[in-house]
Amino acid sequence: MPDPRPLAGITVVELGSNVSGPSGTWILAELGADVWKVERPDGGDDARGWGPPFWNDTATVFHTLNRNKRSVAVDLKDADQLAALRQRIVDRADVVLQNLRPGAVERLGLDAASLREENPRLIYCNLHAFGATGPLKDRPGYDALMQAFGGIMAVTGEENRPPVRAGVSVIDMGTGMWCAIGILAALNRRHATGEGGMVDASLFETALAWTTYYNLDVQVTGETPAKHGSGVRGITPYQAYECADGWLVVAASNDRLFVRLAEALDHPEWTDDPRFADNPARSRHKAELNAVLEPLFAAAPRAHWQALLDEAGVPNAPIQSAGEVVAHPQTRALGMLQETDSGTRLVGLPLSFDRERPPLDHVAPALGADTAAFFGDD
Repeated sequence: MPDPRPLAGITVVELGSNVSGPSGTWILAELGADVWKVERPDGGDDARGWGPPFWNDTATVFHTLNRNKRSVAVDLKDADQLAALRQRIVDRADVVLQNLRPGAVERLGLDAASLREENPRLIYCNLHAFGATGPLKDRPGYDALMQAFGGIMAVTGEENRPPVRAGVSVIDMGTGMWCAIGILAALNRRHATGEGGMVDASLFETALAWTTYYNLDVQVTGETPAKHGSGVRGITPYQAYECADGWLVVAASNDRLFVRLAEALDHPEWTDDPRFADNPARSRHKAELNAVLEPLFAAAPRAHWQALLDEAGVPNAPIQSAGEVVAHPQTRALGMLQETDSGTRLVGLPLSFDRERPPLDHVAPALGADTAAFFGDD
């Protein structure tokens, strides 16, 4: 059977911290690349302290994004250590991913142009905040700032309520994913040409990509997109409804499914109502439709409605807590939760190769645990 780690033999140096850069190199590490994470000797990656909660004296967020990597402690203010790091990158690295503050790699001589002059096969990925060019290119950025600036918070939550940040770092982790995609494309090109190259991604560009249809909507309609709570614009009914014991998301996303929903709820007459005749009509009369749906769902527990809708073929899902997700048989069946020596399970890569998921080789490294190995003899 083919090895489920197709990047085995590729050496990656991470000059990053927090979530975005480490997310990108986490993907590469899971795919089998040898990822060397460069950290400050005095505390390392800031994410090590982003808790509680902690596991093995390190924040859980650090463990999730830095498994299968190695840690190299380097004082970038020390000229000798900096020179040694630079030479190691030139001699050994296939890929560098950096998300240091704007201008830092240029000051240190660790920028793409400098390193690729000596190692033309090097693939160098810059993860910016606002992008490689433009009036804001030198500003730093974080996930919450980009959810705000990029328009995501403007369409998240409920109308006439305070702004809400998405509960996961969709910008940081999304940008890390785009970096990984760009690096993989550049590696493929290098196979053909022998040349490396530079990849640029940014938090702001990711936000623009995630809000792509809203950015078209405002140009077409001239109207500011609205917030839709648990639902979406343009599809009705497609949202969470409160049941007697929790919330259930119902996704009758086309006219055929709405007919099934109406029949399952014992209201076939709804399909003859001009307000609900098709999806555009239902979207215009969303409030009226919800006025009849909400009391129905509130009258019985989730399991009742799930069984009824499943039988009718109407897509639905309960809103689960993290504990419910971890314990669910489907989660266990997929093998996404990979067990450590202590019995704690970490989420693996959401990809499999020939039905085999890349394994968990080792948990996130202690700060500087692999410094000697990185600078040792080959």
